[in-house]
Amino acid sequence: MPRSYWVETLGCPKNQVDSEKLVGTLVADGLVAAAGPDTADLVVVNTCAFIEDARQESIDTVLALSDARQRGAELVVTGCMAERYGDELAAALPEVDNVAGFGVPVSLGPTRKLPEFDLLNLPRPAATAPWAYVKVAEGCDRACGFCAIPSFRGPQRSRSVESILAEVDQLGTREIVLIAQDLAAFGRDQGQGERQIVPLVNAVASRVDRVRLLYLYPSDLTDPLIDAICSSGVPYFDLSLQHVSRPLMRRMRRWGDGERFGDRIGAIRAREPDAAFRSNFIVGYPGETEDDHDALLRFVEEAQLDWCGFFSYSREDGTYAADLDGVVAPQLMAERLDELTQLQDAITAHRRSELIGRTIEVLVDEPGVGRTHREAPEIDGIVTVPEHLATGSFHTLVVTDSLGPDLAAALPEPAGLLG
Repeated sequence: MPRSYWVETLGCPKNQVDSEKLVGTLVADGLVAAAGPDTADLVVVNTCAFIEDARQESIDTVLALSDARQRGAELVVTGCMAERYGDELAAALPEVDNVAGFGVPVSLGPTRKLPEFDLLNLPRPAATAPWAYVKVAEGCDRACGFCAIPSFRGPQRSRSVESILAEVDQLGTREIVLIAQDLAAFGRDQGQGERQIVPLVNAVASRVDRVRLLYLYPSDLTDPLIDAICSSGVPYFDLSLQHVSRPLMRRMRRWGDGERFGDRIGAIRAREPDAAFRSNFIVGYPGETEDDHDALLRFVEEAQLDWCGFFSYSREDGTYAADLDGVVAPQLMAERLDELTQLQDAITAHRRSELIGRTIEVLVDEPGVGRTHREAPEIDGIVTVPEHLATGSFHTLVVTDSLGPDLAAALPEPAGLLG
């Protein structure tokens, strides 16, 4: 009887892609999917190490799965925590049989191991949903003050356009979501003297109904890239802003400020009024003053972004910010986070309610659930649609209601017959 596996994925979409490629390798090696972690011969936890909360969730998950696994099952920890804290993690978690960063052998038992592999370019199973993430590069060349990713994911390493397009074709989805640590810099490391993100977007857009981009640095949001995004039919801009106070941005080792960001967003809206915007902001970065916080509140109010995520600063060993002065007290950080979250929740709810009565084009993700160009899968709101609409189909619907981040939509009423 073939050995069975269970892969538990934590963290960002990039980890999800890694897990799918790992599954493809396990299946190719003869393993079969288990019904759950308690019946698998091999349990793999793909961990996240971006911030302290993510690391704690990873450890809690490993311990829970260790308790739940069947007798004799092997427990392997991989992903970001394994890459960043390999030996330390192995010593702290004796319950784990193997701690293996991607690109090193993963044990399948006493006598068998997977060979070393290049996870970035591994094949993956066909998509089971009408959309899929596609990772176009690994690593990052930036030196943001708060981020440790380059220290364990390494410098940027872009895939070839041909390999990406082959994966897009193989997945067979209606929507492709391109992801990377520094997406707009795709191809810069390949010796061609310029980024290749615009040709890539255009090539993917010619193959699928929708192409969406996640995680764009505002400094790389060039006019040609804006043109490519708008012409793709998915004017969705996920901008990694992090803050708006110019002094604090310098301490973050980041480009830009609220005025520049606001001007860019305004220019895009003038060109494409239906453009949707998402961003993330760090609250409580060392040195953040009340004036800095007030500037961010003003920006959020004025920018009226569709979606925002706010995250408390997490000190990361080895980063520039780890030794900065001006540490913000946890209670004050929590108060600022709550104030911003409440403000944005109201803005999102208002922007969604403004769509009531509008005609929208919806991709049905599963029975009763769809998305327009305004909603990225898994992170934004959804559109509730009639249950009989087929998964993977597109439909023109009318928004009938909104509830917080979500919409409800129905088929338009038939036009009356002319007398």
